[in-house]
Amino acid sequence: MSKVKYYYDSDTLSYRKIERKKRRTIKYALFFLFAAALFGFVVVFIGSQYLESPKEKALKRELSNMQIQFNLLNKKMDDAETVLANVEDRDNNIYRLYFEANPIPEEQRRAGFGGVNRYSKLQGYDNSKIITETSKRLDVLQKQIVVQSKSLDEIVLLAEEKEKFLATIPAIQPVKNEDLARVASGYGYRTDPFTKARKFHYGMDFTASRGTPIYASGDGVVIRADNNSTGYGNHIRIDHGYGYVSLYAHMYKYNVRKNQKVQRGDIIGFVGSTGRSEGPHLHYEIFKDDERINPIHFYYGSLTAEEFDKLLEHASLENQSLD
Repeated sequence: MSKVKYYYDSDTLSYRKIERKKRRTIKYALFFLFAAALFGFVVVFIGSQYLESPKEKALKRELSNMQIQFNLLNKKMDDAETVLANVEDRDNNIYRLYFEANPIPEEQRRAGFGGVNRYSKLQGYDNSKIITETSKRLDVLQKQIVVQSKSLDEIVLLAEEKEKFLATIPAIQPVKNEDLARVASGYGYRTDPFTKARKFHYGMDFTASRGTPIYASGDGVVIRADNNSTGYGNHIRIDHGYGYVSLYAHMYKYNVRKNQKVQRGDIIGFVGSTGRSEGPHLHYEIFKDDERINPIHFYYGSLTAEEFDKLLEHASLENQSLD
C-alpha cells in the first residue's frame, strides 16, 4: 500500500492531503524512462568502446594468434627461400656445369602468375594484405621448388649417364706396371723396326714377357677377336660406346670371344709377338669416332701423377717401335 503524504496548511491550521496530479505522474515516468534509456545507451556505448565481451576477447585472441602464425610462416618462407637460393646456385654453377647442361634462366625460376587474379577471394578483409602477400610468396616458392625438383631429376639422369660413360671409356693401362719391362714406344713418328724408315706410330707399345695378362681398359663389348687385320696378328677390339674403341694387338692368345661383354680390369688375353712384331709386347690403340687418337690421355684410372709423368716422358721419346 502506497504511503499517503500530507502538508500543513497555515490558513486552515490543519494538515491537508497531497494530491498527486496524473499528468505530472506521467511526466515523471517518461522522464525516468528517458533518463534510464539514455543511461543505458551511454553504458552500452562506453562498454562497446572500452570494454570487451568474452566472445570479443576470444575472437581477438584468435586473430592475434593467426597474425603470429602468418608471421612465423613468412619467417619459415624466408629460411626456405635462402636454402632454395643456395641449391639453385649450386645447381646452375656446379651440377649443371659439371654435366654440361644449360643453366636454368633466372626468369624461368622466378616467373610469377599472370592473367586472372588468383587472390580476389582473399581481398576485402581487415588483414587481406598479409594474407594475399603470404599466399603469393607461397605459390611462387612452390613453383620454384617444382622447377628445382625437375632440374635435380635431370641431374640424376645426367649423373647416371656420366657414371656409365666414366665406367665405359678406356681409363686404365692395359698392362700393369709391375708386369712391364718398359714402355718401348709411344704415339707419334717413330723408326720402323723392319724398314728403318720414319713413319707414324698410331699406338703405344708395352714390352712384357710372353703370357703377361692384358686387361680391358673399360667396359664394353668385344667386336673382334681374330688375326684378320694386316700386321696386328692375334688382336682384340672392344667397343666401349660413345664412339670409343680400344685395340690390343700381337697377342699370344685370347681370353674372350667376339660379342662377349667385358668390364674394366677383366683379363682379355695375354702378351705375345704374333703378326708384324719384333718381340713380345702389346700394341695398344684408341679410336674415337673411327679416328685413332693418343692413348696417353686414357690412363687416369690406374696411374698416380708421378707414374703418369714417367710414362709420358718415355712415350715422348722418338725411338724405334716394335711393330
